[in-house]
Amino acid sequence: MQLMRIVVVGAGRMGVIRAEDLAADGRVDEIVITNRNPERAAELAARVGGSIAPWPTDTTDPNAWPIADGYAVTTTTDTHADIIGALASLGRPLLIEKPLAMSLEETDRIIDLSGDVTMQIGFQRRFDAGIRAIKDAIDSGRLGVLYTMTLTAHDMTPGSPDYIAGSGGTFRDMLVHDLDLARWLSGSEIATVYATGHVRDNPDYAAANDHDVVAVHLTMANGVPILISGTRHDPVGHDIRMEAFGSLDSISAGLNHRTPIHLADGDLNVDADPYGGFMDRFRAAFTAETSAFVDVVRGERDNPCPPEASRAALAAAVACEISAREGRVVDMTEIG
Repeated sequence: MQLMRIVVVGAGRMGVIRAEDLAADGRVDEIVITNRNPERAAELAARVGGSIAPWPTDTTDPNAWPIADGYAVTTTTDTHADIIGALASLGRPLLIEKPLAMSLEETDRIIDLSGDVTMQIGFQRRFDAGIRAIKDAIDSGRLGVLYTMTLTAHDMTPGSPDYIAGSGGTFRDMLVHDLDLARWLSGSEIATVYATGHVRDNPDYAAANDHDVVAVHLTMANGVPILISGTRHDPVGHDIRMEAFGSLDSISAGLNHRTPIHLADGDLNVDADPYGGFMDRFRAAFTAETSAFVDVVRGERDNPCPPEASRAALAAAVACEISAREGRVVDMTEIG
């Protein structure tokens, strides 16, 4: 295959992650960094042995962007429509950090803008080794008939007031990952949602009309019930784990010597080196996700996370908000 050139759009936290992983992937020959702040772009390019390109004066102009074999878009959600609309015109695969957009209407517009261009959405939990093992156990039939699943999503540290105000809310910002996994792991669409949300400890969430503690009960179209627990503060560490129970076997992911929890009984070796944040918990998953994108660019695999997955997870998050606000079960047909 000819030399591969990837452009990383943005030099923030996720831009750094994508650039580092692309630099470590021996199949990528050239990494180009472009960022509104040219100094940050130059710093990241120097770190990964890449080059820089000027930030376009008009981000909606396809001709203003450097030509490449693929693009990793790591900028803020509010920039996605203009950037994706321009890059899609170049006809190359795109890796887009979640969420694609903050509303269903804007998500649909971006999907329409992308046309037939491959757009891989950054749901990195699909690439976690333990979670993929659960997926394989379900798909292979090793679990037998899937009875139920439980998912735990506990952030270590509450967000700052500015972050909370702009996050889109706990359901759209945090639980959207779990809502995506519910569909992906079960192989079924979400049929109904019942959610609750409260502020138990952090008043900044109340000020933003948000929640620091949530719980969700999903019923999938195939009848599988799924329970999700979410909190914005876990003093022990960052706790993301799940269990799947079937007629032949049960399996867990995220339960190991680093799981941040104290046992009231038993002698399992947990909490030896607690996860300190989502990047600590999923750094290897981000690397696997970036590698999958390189596979897509090379034409070696299908898109592992299409934009329709992002829309479905967002629609479920919207259903959670309605359910928590109105205290009722929401049928997904209400969302559209």
